[in-house]
Amino acid sequence: MAAIATMPTTDTVKTRWVQLGLGLVAMMAISSPQYVWTLFVKPFQATTGAGLPAIQITFSLLIVLQTFFSPAQGWLIDRFGPRALITTGAALSGLGWVLSASIGTLWGLYATYGLFCGIGTGIVYIGIVGLMVRWFPDARGFATGVVAAGYGFGAILTTFPIDTMLRSFGYQATLVTFGLILGLVGMAASFFLRMPDPTRIRKVVESAAAKSRRDYAPSEMLRSKLFWLLFIMMTMMSTGGLMVISQFSAFTRDFGVADVVVWGVAALPLALTVDRITNGLTRPFFGWVSDRIGRENTMGLAFFLEAAAIALMLAYRDNAAALVVLSGLVFFGWGEIFSLFPSTLTDSFGTSNATTNYGFLYMAQGIGSILGGPMAALLKETTGSWVPVFGLIIAMDVLTALLALFVLKPMRSTAGAGLAFSPAE
Repeated sequence: MAAIATMPTTDTVKTRWVQLGLGLVAMMAISSPQYVWTLFVKPFQATTGAGLPAIQITFSLLIVLQTFFSPAQGWLIDRFGPRALITTGAALSGLGWVLSASIGTLWGLYATYGLFCGIGTGIVYIGIVGLMVRWFPDARGFATGVVAAGYGFGAILTTFPIDTMLRSFGYQATLVTFGLILGLVGMAASFFLRMPDPTRIRKVVESAAAKSRRDYAPSEMLRSKLFWLLFIMMTMMSTGGLMVISQFSAFTRDFGVADVVVWGVAALPLALTVDRITNGLTRPFFGWVSDRIGRENTMGLAFFLEAAAIALMLAYRDNAAALVVLSGLVFFGWGEIFSLFPSTLTDSFGTSNATTNYGFLYMAQGIGSILGGPMAALLKETTGSWVPVFGLIIAMDVLTALLALFVLKPMRSTAGAGLAFSPAE
């Protein structure tokens, strides 16, 4: 501790950017289980003989386990430090892919891809977001956006290689190879993560006003109306985005555009790659915007953008080129929830319990996965059309945008510009 206490301010500045870079790499390493899941749906269906709704439970299980254990994981990281736990999480994420390559039953798929990848990615995700709001109290929106971008960007590097290897060598070799590579990369980056020294960080950002007047314990936060409003809003946004992510391959094939060549590449893998780019870019971009024009104004702008993009994608669903471009715009309007919600939460409830507190909010992603995966598939099978699914996504986007502008904004303003409020309010 003495060495840290005497660390020059310039060294602290460098250190926090190094920590941001390490967090970015670790996030990139754990993103593929969620974002390229759609490429493995058909192989897993063929191996297990299960229908689409049953297979999609794996995706929901992945997100549920990633999110529902996050408060406990956050508490452990807040108390004992990030290195060991986040490194373990990266290892579990890679191991889930390796083990799922050898299963032949639906329950085996749930126990490997769902369980190991879910718990592993959850530890890494919640731990790194909690770290960044501590390292960058003066730019929380931007910093959480950068590491969240890693989770969106990571699959850019893997989508085409995984798709190519699937076609050439099959899904089993693909899962083992990429499971080992991504697991080792994530472990290497996570090993060097550490908590900042609060005194040194205060000196670095002493000109920046603190966003919260005091730190709130999780029990206090859970008694506040503001937290539950944020939870409902994030649940709706997560649901809509995960409906698109989990069913993207299925509805592009039903629309007849998945294998149409666009700019020399099949539309499906091209769209998945474009989506990963926009899903990554939006997080630091809108995080940076929110640091300047306010969290709620940024939410309204982004959520209305996604609603418009979804409506246009539905209208031009038989045009492969339009679908590629518009799907990218959809994710540009969606992915920023992973920078806006944690920064808004930390602005309001402080940093001392930031990882644990965000763990509770992050559970909304798990609820969204239950609705976004199997229920979206069930709705399509029941109605025989993807139109009701898309209509539901648009409605949730518009409603959440309105809540941000006309409910969340006045609530935070009344509570002292979002700096502090009585949990009993």
